[in-house]
Amino acid sequence: MPDARPWPAAIRALRHRNFRLYFAGQAVSTLGSWLQQVALAWLIYRLTGSAALLGITTFASLLPQLLVGPLAGAWIDRHDKRRLLIGVQGLLGLQAIALAALTASDLIGPTLIVAMAALLGVLNAFDTPLRQSLLSQFVSGKEDLPNALALNAMLFNSSRFVGPPLAGLLLGFTNEAACFALNALSYLGLAAGLLVIRMAPTPRAAGSTGDVFREGLAYVAGKPSIRLMMLSVLVVNLTASSYAVLLPVFAKDIFNGDARTLGWLWGAAGLGSLLGTLFLANRHALPSLVRSIMACALAGGAGLLAFAASQQLALSLLAMAVLGFAITNCNVGTNILLQSLAPERLRGRVVSLYTSTRFGFDAIGGLLAGVLAEHVGAPAAMACAGVLLLGYCAWLLPRQRLLGRDIAASSESPR
Repeated sequence: MPDARPWPAAIRALRHRNFRLYFAGQAVSTLGSWLQQVALAWLIYRLTGSAALLGITTFASLLPQLLVGPLAGAWIDRHDKRRLLIGVQGLLGLQAIALAALTASDLIGPTLIVAMAALLGVLNAFDTPLRQSLLSQFVSGKEDLPNALALNAMLFNSSRFVGPPLAGLLLGFTNEAACFALNALSYLGLAAGLLVIRMAPTPRAAGSTGDVFREGLAYVAGKPSIRLMMLSVLVVNLTASSYAVLLPVFAKDIFNGDARTLGWLWGAAGLGSLLGTLFLANRHALPSLVRSIMACALAGGAGLLAFAASQQLALSLLAMAVLGFAITNCNVGTNILLQSLAPERLRGRVVSLYTSTRFGFDAIGGLLAGVLAEHVGAPAAMACAGVLLLGYCAWLLPRQRLLGRDIAASSESPR
């Protein structure tokens, strides 16, 4: 039951005990994940100096979301999601321990880095839709689900703001293996929260995994508004999200910096993302999200071009903040729309198709950006991504109003 005391509208989902427990555990886990992500990027570029390998590693860590994610959603809809998520947290912890041990013993190299990134990607293909689809079970009222999704994203982006600068400081005093070990410990936070949550077993879909998958795919394919939202997620992450692969190149080669410079750049994007989730947490009307998503896609294209052209760190930090705000509003806003419109029995599959599109094309975009940067340089590669995103926005603009009307009608109809 939700807490009877009044809660501010921006954090209203925290009135639910189960969501508070999840929120606390996920806060610890997400901070650890950012420590590992920054340390791994720095390790790769320190050992090899290769922008292409940065792209390949990102590709390997995210591609399983595209290949495994859709079927993972169908599989998890047939099982108890909370028990599965606890098990996945344990496996993620073991992956981080193995990465720390290999790095500390100087056994790590390009092949093992890519292999460990691919293993992490497979585990995340189950972890992400599990966490996202369970949020509706942690809040007893559907009116609080959009706020729960926004607060969940705020956790990620708060850690994104704090984690990269912290990782840069830790790397200055310790090494990459220490960051990986801290990440392994952080998974205990979410597992502990899930163990003390009181909730009934989640409903399970009937039928084979193939049948369950086809049912979810038919739902998404049968709704033009959802198809267009998925296409927008694809384009935004293929273009704008590719900046993450190139940041070590900018930090070291453009700004002549070190791991702390990389941490500041990532932290600026995290600050923008945090502000983006705070913006979403205070929004209630679903049709208005369509307009903000469109505006932020335009801002994302402009942010990419500004960062590509800048050689001043202060201006680049501002461009990163704009880019973080824009990508978060596009991705999280779309997630809120999809989960608010999807029937409960299909939510795991809809979420998995969304996450596989988001992270899968993030992987492809990162790979393309890394390879392109090897040939034309990181600034030109980022500028190309900005031009492509603005071109898509020009195509999408006349369809925006129709999409808003469709979503308004869908949100008012019973599901």
